[in-house]
Amino acid sequence: MRDDKDRSGKWMIEHHGDGILRLGGVTGFRAWRAAQAEVVQPRQLPDGLLEVFFPDQEQPDPFLLEIATYPERRVEEQVLRDALLVYLARRTLPEVITLVLHPKGSFRLTGQQHLTSRHGLTQVACTWRVIELWTLPAEDLLAANDPGLIPWVPLTRFDGPPESLIQQCRDRIDQQAPPEEQANLLAVAQIMTRLRYNDPGLLSLLGGSRMIIESPLIQELMAQTRQETKQGYVIQLLEARFGAVPPEVVAELRTVRDEERLGELHCFAGLCPDLDAFQRRLSS
Repeated sequence: MRDDKDRSGKWMIEHHGDGILRLGGVTGFRAWRAAQAEVVQPRQLPDGLLEVFFPDQEQPDPFLLEIATYPERRVEEQVLRDALLVYLARRTLPEVITLVLHPKGSFRLTGQQHLTSRHGLTQVACTWRVIELWTLPAEDLLAANDPGLIPWVPLTRFDGPPESLIQQCRDRIDQQAPPEEQANLLAVAQIMTRLRYNDPGLLSLLGGSRMIIESPLIQELMAQTRQETKQGYVIQLLEARFGAVPPEVVAELRTVRDEERLGELHCFAGLCPDLDAFQRRLSS
């Protein structure tokens, strides 16, 4: 569930990042685009980085977007780390927005993180904007008439029956979203709805399992999962035979997407005489 949420959230950032900016209270921009992240290690990538153009600026401003399923303490460290990564790569401190999807326990993100070195000579402080979806009125998001906001609506505050809310989401996507995006938006809406409601009847209002299967986004996510699993098998086999695998080999292997090629590399990982031979085959 979390993996689906993470990847669908990144799809929303890449395709409907303007809606998330508006959720964060950012308005007045004339254009935006998803930026290619410079950091190459997947575990260190922020959820999304947007380049946002404002009328009075020639160059875009970087906006770092983080989507947290729950308000967990580790998110604060992650936001600070990602903000510093963007600063190191671009020499510009990004604007940061954290979107928290669902409450859990009593802890809430403060949007503040402070670090002090061991001897106290250095301090780093960071503050940013936190948006808790369950505090936003569903009516406000629906009134925006932006289909890119609809998948977030099931997680917002609504006083009526959930069936009414989910049906409104379905109607808005059917009526307002471009035909080529409807299946993906319905699939993402289902993923977000499952986070709050464990009710197959509600999911059926958004197309149910048929829509999930037909969604190009979900098909892509399934393909990525298969690829990452095969990549993991190759790494595990190399580690079992030769010990730690150099980071540059892991990074290059992560770029291999063809499943047949990954199968060949898995076989060779069990036969190659050493890591150098594997790396030569990988680079060939």
